[in-house]
Amino acid sequence: MKKIIILALLFLTVSFDSPKSSAFDVGEWFKFRIHYGLVTAGYATLEVKEATKNNKKVFHAIGRGYTTGMSKWFFKVDDNYESYFDKVTGKPYHYVRKIDEGGYTKNQEGFFNQDKNTILVKDYKNDTNKTFTTPENVQDIVSTFYYLRNHPNVDKLKVGESIAIDMFFDDETTKFKLKFIGREDLDTKFGVVPCMIFRPLVQSGRVFKEQESLTVWISDDDNKLPLRIKASLAVGSLKADLESFKGLANPFTIKVKK
Repeated sequence: MKKIIILALLFLTVSFDSPKSSAFDVGEWFKFRIHYGLVTAGYATLEVKEATKNNKKVFHAIGRGYTTGMSKWFFKVDDNYESYFDKVTGKPYHYVRKIDEGGYTKNQEGFFNQDKNTILVKDYKNDTNKTFTTPENVQDIVSTFYYLRNHPNVDKLKVGESIAIDMFFDDETTKFKLKFIGREDLDTKFGVVPCMIFRPLVQSGRVFKEQESLTVWISDDDNKLPLRIKASLAVGSLKADLESFKGLANPFTIKVKK
């Protein structure tokens, strides 16, 4: 069960590209139940607030993942991720990463200079400051979720086509790809919801079975609401389902309500 919450939270952040801020707004809030079958391992939340950076109003997104119940006794997780990003361009100004995963901790902040294509990472645990060169339009792990939800070509993708962006994580920039799998109606606690299905391309290894071991279901409406994430792990599988939400910017399309 190691790192289940952070993995789920990470892959909740991969959905689409180029925020015109129509898919979300200040006040949006999600809560996801992370589980093995009927057993709840923990929860993850994402919310959008407002803050001020460089004398202008920006989005302040906060993501948190934590274990509950018996899972907390076996492997305690308490992760906090934050991102401050521009309301118009979606470019991030500042991120926060403060995690505790079974005693493994990180306490970092990153400060983007989008004009110079650099990022200053302050590591408070190790008392270090490092500057990294980045590509243009690079995203952090949380801003990626919001940046991608409004990609102008999402609804135009054909099955098998992918979207790629640059994402800065763990002191390096990764080329992240998201492949469109198709559409289907998903049975959720809210009812039957029309969905788009995507598969993030991830590196295989100790945790995931293969490169394409994650599947993400996103509402096929103007919200691009993440409804389910399924991960095939080296041992068993993990799901994260949307448990509750509020503050959606657009009507939520449900075919059959429960």
